[in-house]
Amino acid sequence: MSSILIKGVLLNGKITDVMIKGNRFSRIAPNITENADKEIDGKGFAIIPPFYNGHCHAAMTLLRSYADDLPLFTWLNEHIWPVEDKMVEEDIYVGTKLALLEMIKSGTVFFNDMYGMVEESIKACEEMGVRAQIGISLMDRMGEESISGRFNLLHSFKSTELVKMAVAPHAPYTVSRELFERCVREADKAGVMIHTHLSETAKEVEDCKAEHNGMSPVEWLDSLGVLTDKTALAHVVHTSDSDADILAKRQCVIVSNPTSNMKLSSGAFHTTQHRSRGSRVVLGTDGVSSNNNLDMLQEMKFFALLAKLTEDAESAPADYVFDMATRAGAEAFGIDAGVITEGKLADAVLVNMSNERLVPDYNLISNLVYSADSRCIDTVICNGRVLMQSGVVPGEDKIIEETHRVCARFKAMKKK
Repeated sequence: MSSILIKGVLLNGKITDVMIKGNRFSRIAPNITENADKEIDGKGFAIIPPFYNGHCHAAMTLLRSYADDLPLFTWLNEHIWPVEDKMVEEDIYVGTKLALLEMIKSGTVFFNDMYGMVEESIKACEEMGVRAQIGISLMDRMGEESISGRFNLLHSFKSTELVKMAVAPHAPYTVSRELFERCVREADKAGVMIHTHLSETAKEVEDCKAEHNGMSPVEWLDSLGVLTDKTALAHVVHTSDSDADILAKRQCVIVSNPTSNMKLSSGAFHTTQHRSRGSRVVLGTDGVSSNNNLDMLQEMKFFALLAKLTEDAESAPADYVFDMATRAGAEAFGIDAGVITEGKLADAVLVNMSNERLVPDYNLISNLVYSADSRCIDTVICNGRVLMQSGVVPGEDKIIEETHRVCARFKAMKKK
């Protein structure tokens, strides 16, 4: 069993040592004298939980800035889906590795993904040591052969220590009643979560009501049995009070993606509406092509500020937002982590307390939510393994080089 000892690090305002054995925190106390395989000098650093990204399309990092300044449906139908239809396996692998590099460098150790050719995403995650829930993306337009093939893959896959799968019907406007009901059956059979987009735009809500006898997207999916405590719902921007009551009752995981919602002009999440009901709300970045990065520090700030702008100054305090991105995110996806405590899985980030954006240090959590950027992140540990130290991820230059090579083809497509 390998071990890591972090000496003299700041935790919750006090200097202490942190011992990791295997993949868990084994002891947290001052002046640990026990030897370890690896020792990290924690002087000048604070140890915090890492981030858990609740909604992502990782391989879309290849489409960063590919199509900007457009509303959702124009962006999807005229720009994103046409190029995605031309992607091959190598694109997914390279795009996911670029996403993982960016996530590690900004302190994220888990992402809940929805995309195609999932074998390539899984391979990238295993190679880079990051946790993931990889959803098999499903839409009616794929056809029966493709849909059945994805379900077969779901049932043949064996979860690993880091990677598990989910069923990911895309959205109410791309998935029929029959396919949603099939997704429920297949997810139950496999014992996995469902991950879908929901109530992202006003148009989605209007169209759903017109097509389904006045039912909102929330009401429609609830009538199909989609909404449970094992369902992750991305966006959830346009919800009535009755919608919010249903989501709270079902204890669905609601994933807010404020940057993407602002960039695509989709709307603002109703923080108080869901927080006051005790709903499970976590944070996500969405895909890079609608964000345009995977930085959960940025996501925390934008969530907090957007709530203050559209509601009031106390609607999303820093402690609540930080918890969404860390502990609540881990809990939502069944990961025994998200806090730095003995016995928990050893996921952690060391932040440099000398970084100018963390000075002065009256309140570290407030600084992380409102001030910090990824330059303050020095070391990232996932499942007891160091993924980045002193800001360096092994193999990062090769990932950048491979991305430039792959994206040359997309640049040529864009010029046509």
